[in-house]
Amino acid sequence: MFSRVAIVNRGEAAMRLIHAVRELSAETGARIQTVALYTDADRDATFVREADAAYPLGPASARPYLDHAVLERALVESGADAAWVGWGFVAEDPAFAELCERIGVTFVGPSADAMRRLGDKIGAKLIAEEVGVPVAPWSRGEVATLEDALRAGDEIGYPLMLKATAGGGGRGIRKVASADELAEAYERTSQEALRAFGSGVVFLERLVTGARHVEVQVIADGQGTAWALGVRDCSVQRRNQKIIEESASPVLSAGQAAELKASAERLAVAVGYRGACTVEFLYHPGERLFAFLEVNTRLQVEHPITELTTGTDLVRLQLHVASGGRLEGEQPGEAGHAVEARLNAEDPDRDFAPAPAASRAWSCPPGRAYGWTPASARATSSRPTSTR
Repeated sequence: MFSRVAIVNRGEAAMRLIHAVRELSAETGARIQTVALYTDADRDATFVREADAAYPLGPASARPYLDHAVLERALVESGADAAWVGWGFVAEDPAFAELCERIGVTFVGPSADAMRRLGDKIGAKLIAEEVGVPVAPWSRGEVATLEDALRAGDEIGYPLMLKATAGGGGRGIRKVASADELAEAYERTSQEALRAFGSGVVFLERLVTGARHVEVQVIADGQGTAWALGVRDCSVQRRNQKIIEESASPVLSAGQAAELKASAERLAVAVGYRGACTVEFLYHPGERLFAFLEVNTRLQVEHPITELTTGTDLVRLQLHVASGGRLEGEQPGEAGHAVEARLNAEDPDRDFAPAPAASRAWSCPPGRAYGWTPASARATSSRPTSTR
């Protein structure tokens, strides 16, 4: 097991790692330190005080969590032997995984190769088809020009989804109901994806109307074993962003859930995946059909509801497999039901644009699924020794 884990993240994600490491150390007796990498904006944040050590990255305005040179210096100078990224920032950046390998720090996540193969939506669909994962009719590759897109649209049939292969977070995706709409949306979607993700490559797939959005939580050891722990339902969305998550899915039978889990496990094993990932599908209740969407090659925000219904700690499992451990024994089963709701603050006078503000009152139950600490508790926290 590792002795010093750097947290390449902040806020809730950082606290999630700190809680998991504390529980692991308490149960095993192993001394594992956490190192908070922080910006000037978070100097007094809870995760900085709660970590065993802290390392300053500089001003938040410089976006240091995305700067590989800054992160490399932080990992080396803090003496970390592992880097945990959580979700966001460099969590799905294969170049960062390669950076860690080059300097001798274990990246707590998949290999750069597996991340590239599954993180690319086009490549992931081709692999899914190879291993028998159900896939909806699609362009079977990039539509490099508008002419290619229109031709593929006629072959697949409308309505369609126009998607960026490197998209995510609700960006780089548009519904297209006709050839005229496709002509209008093609350039806009490609340019949006290029600005947001550095790649303007787009593809088309059949829009499954009236479908549910379901996803399988997977943990794999990179040594031939993958566990599909649970199926979440995240059909309630706003602007392609998930709002309500449920575990387990209320619309799938036990047999359907087992079929979906087996598909997700085959996909992870096919690329030698190590770590946590989520395999996403659409499910049409009327036709009882599944269609593969994509793979998120990281831990997702909604992972706690799978933990609650399976009795597992996914972050500890991430650390276990990253340090060379195998997934052994009986695979955890599901019991009970859990729901996660995301709260979005929006300004209705500005086309419902994000409008964050200070929380005046908040109360949540304790436990490892929660990373937020009330102000009263933060005020009494002691600051750890900083690594300079």
